[in-house]
Amino acid sequence: MNTKVYEPIPARRVAFLGLGVMGGPMAGHLARAGHAVTVYNRTAAKAADWVARHGGRAAATPREAALGAEFVFACVGNDDDLRSVVLGEDGAYAGMAAGAVFVDHTTASAEVARELHGLGAARGLHFVDAPVSGGQAGAENGVLTVMCGGDAGPFEAMRPVALAFARAVTRLGDSGAGQLAKMVNQICIAGLVQGLAEAIAFGQKAGLDMPQVLEVIGKGAAQSWQMDHRGRTMVEDRFDFGFAVDWMRKDLGLVIDEARRNGARLPVTALVDQFYADLQALGGGRWDTSSLIRRLR
Repeated sequence: MNTKVYEPIPARRVAFLGLGVMGGPMAGHLARAGHAVTVYNRTAAKAADWVARHGGRAAATPREAALGAEFVFACVGNDDDLRSVVLGEDGAYAGMAAGAVFVDHTTASAEVARELHGLGAARGLHFVDAPVSGGQAGAENGVLTVMCGGDAGPFEAMRPVALAFARAVTRLGDSGAGQLAKMVNQICIAGLVQGLAEAIAFGQKAGLDMPQVLEVIGKGAAQSWQMDHRGRTMVEDRFDFGFAVDWMRKDLGLVIDEARRNGARLPVTALVDQFYADLQALGGGRWDTSSLIRRLR
């Protein structure tokens, strides 16, 4: 049941491109908040199903979806997917009117954010990079954290609309800053999950009652979101849910590429990335990222 309380703002004409496990629920919150939503998905049947559940309408191309939209939101797979829905004669930019705002929730590179920001500006359009944290549950419950880069005016315009599916929408700097902040987020998660995996594996080898141990130490300095939400399932060896290993490897690839450019040293992140490669080799590409513990058993 949806219990999200929506901020009362004027209804806007919006488009949403990409209706996967994140984009579908996010677009649904926009519709429930009262906005007029047009959706596009590469698989047309998924867009038709979304309309059957939420109303609005489906478009055959990103350009068609963007026609008349004040805000065009997108959540697709990677840099190339993003370019494919933005650029070209069927891309969103071709259908957007001057002054409209493109808001990209894809976890992508800072380079593509800056590229599309510049190309949009040449057309009189605005681009905000706005990757999210909170996973599928955050999208479904409308409580995502959104990290944004781009110009202040377009950000302020889109923020109240994006709060339909978020609990925090924050501008962190110029174009690309949102993507860089998401990279910081993924660096933190990679290290935390590996530490938690080692701790649980150690405790099990030592014969401890690990659910009880996690309950106790979760009230102290070791507490984290990962411990609270993934500790027990790691003990139970359950990983058929959550943020997939394949997706994390894509994100960490972006992180490592950026570190090569800016000179940051990421020894732990690079190591954990290789641990995730081991899980892929075991057939665990769709397991939750907490499956790192499988390597230790």
